[in-house]
Amino acid sequence: MSQHGQSFMRGTLVLSVAAFINRILGFISGMYIARVLGAEGIGILMMAHPLVPLVITITELGLPVAISKLVAEANARGERTKVRRILHVSLAVTGFLSVTLTTLSLFGSEWIASILLSDQRAYYAMLAITPIAPIVAVSAVLKGYFRGMQQMKTIAASDVLEHTVQIACVLALVHLLLPYGVAYAAAGAMAASVVSEAISLLFLMASYKLHGESKRPGETWASNLKKGKGTLGELLQIGLPTTGHGVIHSLYSTFQPLLITTSLALAGVGTALATKQFGMLAGYAFPLLFMPSFITQSLSTALIPAIGEAAANKNSLLIHERMNQALTLGLLIGAPATVILYEWATPLTTLVYHSPEAGLLLKILAPMFFLHYFDAPLHAILLGLGRAKATLWNYIIATLVKGVSIFVFGSQYGIIGVAYGIGIGIVVQTLLNFFSISSSIGFYWSIRPYVKVAICMMLMLICGHWAYAYVVNLGFPPAWCVVTSIVFSLFLYFTALVFTGALNRKSTRHRFSFPW
Repeated sequence: MSQHGQSFMRGTLVLSVAAFINRILGFISGMYIARVLGAEGIGILMMAHPLVPLVITITELGLPVAISKLVAEANARGERTKVRRILHVSLAVTGFLSVTLTTLSLFGSEWIASILLSDQRAYYAMLAITPIAPIVAVSAVLKGYFRGMQQMKTIAASDVLEHTVQIACVLALVHLLLPYGVAYAAAGAMAASVVSEAISLLFLMASYKLHGESKRPGETWASNLKKGKGTLGELLQIGLPTTGHGVIHSLYSTFQPLLITTSLALAGVGTALATKQFGMLAGYAFPLLFMPSFITQSLSTALIPAIGEAAANKNSLLIHERMNQALTLGLLIGAPATVILYEWATPLTTLVYHSPEAGLLLKILAPMFFLHYFDAPLHAILLGLGRAKATLWNYIIATLVKGVSIFVFGSQYGIIGVAYGIGIGIVVQTLLNFFSISSSIGFYWSIRPYVKVAICMMLMLICGHWAYAYVVNLGFPPAWCVVTSIVFSLFLYFTALVFTGALNRKSTRHRFSFPW
């Protein structure tokens, strides 16, 4: 394997391990918050959070992706001065925008809350999370640098440190503020995120001080900014299309709680119950659904430069090989995750959150969410091919479909209809990205591995259902029943993969049979 291939796979592995640790830590933190605050408190958290991603997206201007690409190119050419200039220009832009927008958000917080928050108790949580924007913006610039320099271990360490500190702060602040009411406890949970992000930023700054670019003789911030007009143009050329996608996503996320609660109100659901049901969906079902996707997300991070390099060299075979590696991984991870989340939906939500009602929502979303495990790699492939505009339009169309579906089905069928609406949006977005790649470079796909995995899924589903019913009838504790039956079904799944040849390494490297 080439040095670039080793860097690609090694970076993916490092990020995957860190992401796995972070998911576990985040899941523990989320489980604690969910149990202490309850569905109503989780609903308050989910309502307060969406404004911050919008501010962060605008301040970043898509620069982290652009920084990693330009830093990698400059480093390959030995242009060390340009690397520092990229950093200085990026920090100046994101620093100015983040401080300005955060200040405006703080001064206009009451007005924003009156418009966006259907439950005004979320005001304190929204206020507590607002200062995080400048911290995240600067961290994103430094992470873009380390990503471009292929120093994935630094990024992984900062992420693990951040989640570790967050758990400690959440435990302390929620416990301290809960006696004053659920609104203040939710604000404490948000404040914990600010503290943990700040600690992570300090680590990144120290790492750059130790291992970053050394200052050149006569170099100053002013000189780099004065000569940085061309560098800013390069950054924005890459970053602006990504920003458009992020802004649409953040705007939708900001208004989604209001959209959902409004559709539920039209279905005859009161404000308190709507907040509780939204909490079950966003705080209980979604964390379980997103839990297995950390591998494909990590792969996607490393996939963008890998696809971009292959496209620049016009190496079509390597593009399709990387694409097949990503989609195969999505298939092998998404298949058992979908079976588990569908078959054990109610036992899982009961065991983890003491909320059997959320099990139905999880069961509805799990089959449609299967396509999500392919969406992140497909999105990364399009970015690597330079088709950022295609990802933007695909997302806009899918978001419109999802918004309309949520409103129509939610107002008719309540929270069940909302779940179906979200699932429809996921399906549409994944299919649109798939067809965009097909129209760009063709899509060479062998159906045989997918048939094999489908057979393994059915075996896992049937045997897992039988195993869970069997251990429950024996009278074992609920936790033991869930864990034992899931482990047994996973063992059968991977055994079936081996016997059917679906895990054959040679077959996963070149699967070009039918052009799409």
